[in-house]
Amino acid sequence: MAENVLSYQQLFDFSTAVLQKIGCSAADADLAIKVLLSADLRGIDSHGVARLSGYVRLWEAKRVNANPGINIIHQTPSTAVVDGDSGLGLVVAPKAMQIAIDKAKNVGTGWVSVQNSNHFGIAGYHAMMALEHDMIGIALTNASPLVAPTFSVERLLGTNPICVAIPAGNESPFVADLATTTAANGKLEILQRKNGVAPLGWIQDKNGKPSTNPHELKGGGALLPLGGDREHGSHKGYALGAVVDIFSAILSGANYGPWVPPFPAYVPMPDEQPGKGIGHFFGAMRIDAFRPASDFKKHMDKWIQRFRSAKTTEGQKKVIIPGDPEREMEAERMKNGIPLLPVVLDDLKYLSEKFGIDF
Repeated sequence: MAENVLSYQQLFDFSTAVLQKIGCSAADADLAIKVLLSADLRGIDSHGVARLSGYVRLWEAKRVNANPGINIIHQTPSTAVVDGDSGLGLVVAPKAMQIAIDKAKNVGTGWVSVQNSNHFGIAGYHAMMALEHDMIGIALTNASPLVAPTFSVERLLGTNPICVAIPAGNESPFVADLATTTAANGKLEILQRKNGVAPLGWIQDKNGKPSTNPHELKGGGALLPLGGDREHGSHKGYALGAVVDIFSAILSGANYGPWVPPFPAYVPMPDEQPGKGIGHFFGAMRIDAFRPASDFKKHMDKWIQRFRSAKTTEGQKKVIIPGDPEREMEAERMKNGIPLLPVVLDDLKYLSEKFGIDF
C-alpha cells in the first residue's frame, strides 16, 4: 500500500491548529502534539497522528475537556494524586510527570498517580522527560479493556504499557517501552488498514481459540497477555498488566479493569464507573539519591557496551539495547519525513475540511 511522506513540521503545524480549533490553548496544543508526534518519529505509528481524529471525536462526545483545570488533590513531599479534569492525556500526563520530577529534585524520588485523564500517547515520551535531569523515569497507564486474562474469554485489562527510561553517559539512554500484551492494539489496527494477517499468539476469538484475524476484536475476541498462552508465560504478561492497572487506577481513583473508558468515541461507556476517567502512574528517581550520577552513567555505558558486543545468533548483526530502534527511526524520520498510510492521510484531510485548515 502506497505511503505519503510529510515533514515533522508540516504535521506539527496542522495538528496544533486542529487542537486549537477544539478549544485547546496554544501552549497545550503544542505540548499535546509534541507528545503525539513523538510516537510517529519513534516508529510507533499506531499512537501518533493516526489517533488525532480519535481525540477530536472524544471531544465531540464531550469525553475530553479541551481546557482542563489540572489539580493536585492529595500530596506528600514525594507523592501526589493528580485530577486531570477529563483533559487530553497528551497534556495531563507530561504535566503530571513534571510534578514527579520536581518532587524528585526536592526529596530524591517523586511518584504521581493520575485520575480523570484520557489516552496519553506513548509511555516513552513521559518517562524520557526524566533523562535530562539525571533521573530514571517510569510511566504506566491503564487502557480500554481489550485483553483477556489467562484462561478467560472476558476482556478485563488494557494493553497497559510500561516504560522505564534510564540515562547513560556517552551511550544513548536505555528506554524500555512495551505493552504488557504480545502486541499492542495499534499493531492490529495497522494490520487492519493493510489487510494483513496477525501472528498466532496475538489474539483469540470470542470462544478463547487462537486466531490470526486482525478484526477479531470486533466479533468479541480479545488481545492476549504477553506470552500468548499459558505454556509461553501469558500468566506473567497478565500479572504485569494487572500491576499497571492497580498502580494507575486503584491507587489514583481512576477506573480500572472492564470499567476503563473505551478510546473509540462510538463505543458506549461502561454502565458502571467506579472511578474517574483513565489512570496513569509516573515515577522519577534522582540517580544521586543512590550513588554519584557520573559513576552510575559510567557503569551504564559499560553495561550497554558489553551487551552490544555479545555474540549473536546466526544471521543477526547485533544485540539491540532497548530504545535503539526507536532512536534510529527518530533520526531518520526527522530528516526524511514521516510516512503516512492513505487511510491516515484521508483522516487528516477530513479534519482539514471539517475545521477549514490548509493541509
